[in-house]
Amino acid sequence: MTKQSKPWMLLVALLAAFSLVAAACGDDDDDAGTEASDSESESASASESESASASEMAEEDEMDEEDEMDEEDEMDEEEAAGPAGLAACPNPIVIQTDWFPEPEHGAMYNLTAGEGSVDPASGRFSGPLAADPSITVEIRAGGPFIGFQDTISLMATDSDIFLGFINTDEQTARYADFPTTAVFAPLDINPQMIMWDPNTYDVSSWDDVADTGAIINIFAGGYYPEWLVGAGLVTADQLDPSYDGGPARFIAEGGAIMQQGFETQEPFNYEFIFTDWGQAVETLLIHDSGYEIYQGAVGILDANLDDAATECLSALVPVMQQSAVDFAADPVPTNAAILQAVIDLDTFWELSEDSVVATHEKMHGDLGIVGNGPDSTLGDFDLERLQGVLDLIDEQVPTIDRGDVGVDDLVTNEFIDPTIGLP
Repeated sequence: MTKQSKPWMLLVALLAAFSLVAAACGDDDDDAGTEASDSESESASASESESASASEMAEEDEMDEEDEMDEEDEMDEEEAAGPAGLAACPNPIVIQTDWFPEPEHGAMYNLTAGEGSVDPASGRFSGPLAADPSITVEIRAGGPFIGFQDTISLMATDSDIFLGFINTDEQTARYADFPTTAVFAPLDINPQMIMWDPNTYDVSSWDDVADTGAIINIFAGGYYPEWLVGAGLVTADQLDPSYDGGPARFIAEGGAIMQQGFETQEPFNYEFIFTDWGQAVETLLIHDSGYEIYQGAVGILDANLDDAATECLSALVPVMQQSAVDFAADPVPTNAAILQAVIDLDTFWELSEDSVVATHEKMHGDLGIVGNGPDSTLGDFDLERLQGVLDLIDEQVPTIDRGDVGVDDLVTNEFIDPTIGLP
């Protein structure tokens, strides 16, 4: 080889080296590109995964919100429908009382929370049941609106009446023909009394009444007068069963007679409403004579106490208990409805804004007309007390043949909620 061939070989070598370097650089770029591509793919995958997770979470949140809304809707529907079991009740729920609308019946009228109105011709007050407005409550006036008929006999002839006001002694007397069961006692103490003019008679206890010789004007058909005679607290010739519920005779007699009435009503009415009299009267409770019946208890004919009625009462009686508690705490709306009903009826029976307030105070005052009795429950029955009443009936009320009728035949605490009572 000559000296001229060496530069050429050097050039070839340089070109080969450059190619290797270029190839190496090309490989590095490809690796970097691949790595970048892989990284971008991983990032994209991560983003897609995060998006999917976010989407899933959003869907789950939406489903949770829908579930919560559904649960709230269900709760609202249940609340609107009232306690389970009310659906088994008749509609309307007809309750027959024993007198005109009055605050003593407040637990029943308060079932509508003050809503409703009265039909003046029939004396029937109707309104939506507050615990379930799809159900109508119809409260029927008694006294002259039912010809002074006893409630039990009327219940037996009118199948529309679901519940009625019944008294322990009346239940016992009617049991053989029309057995009933009392399920709720709105009044713990019977507010029935006799009253007199303190300027005419000096009476301080039941032991003084017979010695006055005063005529006692009473409703016909009651049983407590027999007890009073049998116990020697009054004489038979003192009793005049011609009372019609109005004040005319007592006022006309100038206080020469005694008269029956309600401790929660008449004393206020004679002093402040019946202006022709316009003075205080004094009173003695029938309960304090030892005759401790449950007056105006809510009861049902045993013939109607079927499975549907049992299911209904299991829900309705606690509603009645709570209604009594609520009325005790806030009587204003229901007292207004009662007062308006009396105004619309437009009879001799009179109430006023002041009188319904006074009655409520008397009901829930020291006399314990409305109370929990010996326990912490409103509306239940004291079975020992009732047995005492039956014993007195056997001894002193000859027109009642009790037979083998016992306390458990007359009342039940089965439907009472023991947790509901006055504070």
